Amino acid sequence: MAKKTRKKAPATKPAGKPAPKRSVGKPKPGGSSAARKKAATKKKPAPKARPVKDSGTEAVSSPAERQKLERLRTRINELDTELVKMLNERAKTVVSVGKLKQKTGIPIYAPHRESAVLERVLKNNRGPLFDKTVEAVYRELMSGSFALERPLRIGFLGPRGSFSHLASAKHFGQSVDFEDLHSIDGVFTEVSRGHVDYGLVPIENSIGGGIVEALDAFTEHASKVTVYAEAQIEIHHALLANCEPGQIRRIHSKPEIFTQCKTWLATQYPQAEQVPAASSSRAAITAAEECAQAEAIGTTPVAAAIGNSLAGSIYGLNTLFENIEDRPGNITRFLVLGRQKARKSGDDKTSIMFNTADKPGALVRVLQVFESSGVNLTHIDKRPSRVKNWQYTFFIDAEGHRDDERLASAIERASSHCKDLTVLGSYPRSRRIL
Repeated sequence: MAKKTRKKAPATKPAGKPAPKRSVGKPKPGGSSAARKKAATKKKPAPKARPVKDSGTEAVSSPAERQKLERLRTRINELDTELVKMLNERAKTVVSVGKLKQKTGIPIYAPHRESAVLERVLKNNRGPLFDKTVEAVYRELMSGSFALERPLRIGFLGPRGSFSHLASAKHFGQSVDFEDLHSIDGVFTEVSRGHVDYGLVPIENSIGGGIVEALDAFTEHASKVTVYAEAQIEIHHALLANCEPGQIRRIHSKPEIFTQCKTWLATQYPQAEQVPAASSSRAAITAAEECAQAEAIGTTPVAAAIGNSLAGSIYGLNTLFENIEDRPGNITRFLVLGRQKARKSGDDKTSIMFNTADKPGALVRVLQVFESSGVNLTHIDKRPSRVKNWQYTFFIDAEGHRDDERLASAIERASSHCKDLTVLGSYPRSRRIL
């Protein structure tokens, strides 16, 4: 029988790094088929074990390092013991403060005091902890203090998982009671009736502008509530659904959120129906219900929602795309509503609502009063007056406190050019984003 031979492949010029050569000539010495088979089945040396991450009980590379690690852990335990002891000493003092507040009628939550505590603490922070971390710790401490003095009830635009819920938790901490009040107008109503201690509502977004529901609610409730504090929250939006991205035909969310994701939606889902919802978490609930109904009858889900990933995890929706907002640095400003007036903190803002007199140049004259008084206006907005067509209610934020002589004088002078002017509240300026 003729012996088969292999043809050599034609030589080609290597591209980049040359491929390793294959032996196609004579067999290697001692390279019989049996020997090669034996070599192939020979046990390979076991790979070196990779270092295991610290699990708390692992062995380190040497006895000396082991002893050093144990000494450091012992020191951490000692510090934790001291820290808990000091926190409880602080808590005892808080209880005494709470008793004095209740006797004298001083509010449990005082924004000017909160602002002063945080400023002092952050000024003393020398690291390595970031200021944001230290602030979060102290906000939880103050939240625990509220619970010791008198439990607070905080109303928000729900359901759970909404950005208002997140903002309430970040501002007030986890030791207060949160109440879902279903609508922005409901937050105003329940604060004015005293059914909740404070309410938190969105008022302005850095991309979408003013929140119309909140502005309109002030026209109805301005005499019954006051702006007591403010908070700034960083906003990230996610597309939530229980279907493939290409199957989405309908998207639920708040109108303001659609605005904040306008470019992304126009590019990715130009044909999808945009269904307005009262809140982002309500949108998540609706999308989850529609997906469940579709699956129950054997059809493909086509509904999605835009909200935050927390809402997705609460209501059983998958996060398909994160950070779909058109611009980074998407910040929403929230106002804390109460029934008391906040004291001066030294760095304050005042929110004002007014309707101008029906005469030429009335709005200009109002604004000129603040300009001539040296008062900086940080925000201006308008809404239809809801009394007469083409008449508007204006909203401004001015630097300073209503009790500052310069601002008080400017407000009095501006009133002469208005049908009515209402100071919605003075409160500490929010300098940090939560």
